[in-house]
Amino acid sequence: MLKINNADVIREVTEASDRYEAALMANDLNQLDALFRDAPETIRYGIGENLYGFDEIAEFRKTRTGGSPQRDVIRRVVTAYGPDIATVNLEFRRKNSERTGRQSQTWLRTEEGWRIVAAHVSLVQSFS
Repeated sequence: MLKINNADVIREVTEASDRYEAALMANDLNQLDALFRDAPETIRYGIGENLYGFDEIAEFRKTRTGGSPQRDVIRRVVTAYGPDIATVNLEFRRKNSERTGRQSQTWLRTEEGWRIVAAHVSLVQSFS
């Protein structure tokens, strides 16, 4: 039977997610690249881009002027599905803005450690 939310897996993925968030805010390209699985199957859908494969993701980060807009995490949910796969879903608010967004990531345990294999970022539509 599949064990959901093993405490050790939740802790490990939460720590990896913390490293990702710190690297994103610091625009640490080496650490960001290290946290994505280096494979053609890795996907990242961003606010304005669809990136297929690790190479496209890494190239996008290199060419993005100034890195990601600064943000505060409002809420994060980490769910583990067995010992080797987990999801991280979070809501964020961009600094100096009322604009909120969502991020989802699928993490896979690899020989190198936990790596993102799929990611999606979107902004919530403002209706006011």
